[in-house]
Amino acid sequence: MNIENSRRQGGFTLIELVVVIVVLGILAAFAIPRFVDVNSDARASAIRGLGGSISSSIALSHGLALARGEAGPTGDITMEGTVIQLAHGYPVATATVAGQNPVDSTIGNVDGFNITRTATQVTFDNGAADTTTCRVVYTAATGPSAPATVQVTASPTGCQ
Repeated sequence: MNIENSRRQGGFTLIELVVVIVVLGILAAFAIPRFVDVNSDARASAIRGLGGSISSSIALSHGLALARGEAGPTGDITMEGTVIQLAHGYPVATATVAGQNPVDSTIGNVDGFNITRTATQVTFDNGAADTTTCRVVYTAATGPSAPATVQVTASPTGCQ
């Protein structure tokens, strides 16, 4: 029996431990920036989701207005107990009925979004540094041949 083999202890050498620490450091250097950027991806996703919700809700309200004969220059419909004021069959941008805006009412919950209204537009943003590159803009209908539009501007680089 060899005496040297019986005294040898198992374990890692200093070089092996240093190599493992260096490899973990390299992985962390590449992984951390990927996780830090999740915030802008989340903002962009929220804006895209809101844009889809607005598009769907104005399509539903317009369909209901057409079915009820309220697609003229003015009118209103009731959706889930809420009166929605219309212009040319689409929700108006600025009017409020019972303290609610028609565009907001067709969507439901807009918590967490900053809302800016003009005479013909409603702009939604969620706190990005540059709101012109991360927002949803609803433009109300201005006539029978100019229906309401929804413009979504959201990219992970624009929603930082």
